[in-house]
Amino acid sequence: MLRLAADVLVAVHAAFVVYVTLGGLLVLRWPRTAWAHVPAVIWGITIEFGGWVCPLTPIENHLRQRGGSAGYEGDFIEHYVLPLLYPVSLTRSSQMLLGSLALIVNAAVYWRLLNRSPRRQPSGPNDLRSS
Repeated sequence: MLRLAADVLVAVHAAFVVYVTLGGLLVLRWPRTAWAHVPAVIWGITIEFGGWVCPLTPIENHLRQRGGSAGYEGDFIEHYVLPLLYPVSLTRSSQMLLGSLALIVNAAVYWRLLNRSPRRQPSGPNDLRSS
């Protein structure tokens, strides 16, 4: 049961990483979701730029060890994401690159959101164009 909890935590962690990186695309469609996305981006980028380990990683390792599996060294991205993208271990420069990528993607999304023209409102009862 503890290993299953660790696996669920990994899935939640992975979903959070995807949300931090690409969740701005949801905000383009539903701008009111920015209230949840902006703090997530700030947290994700802060973790990467600070070189810190996300608090979910030690919790996952603890659950795995209590469930009879081995934990791992490093952080979530080093253990799960980087092996998919790069054959080398997570270095400080690659961590800064990942943080910068998240910052650039989200800055571009929010720049577009803030600079898009307001939708045209119907001018009267005879204006059948939708906004």
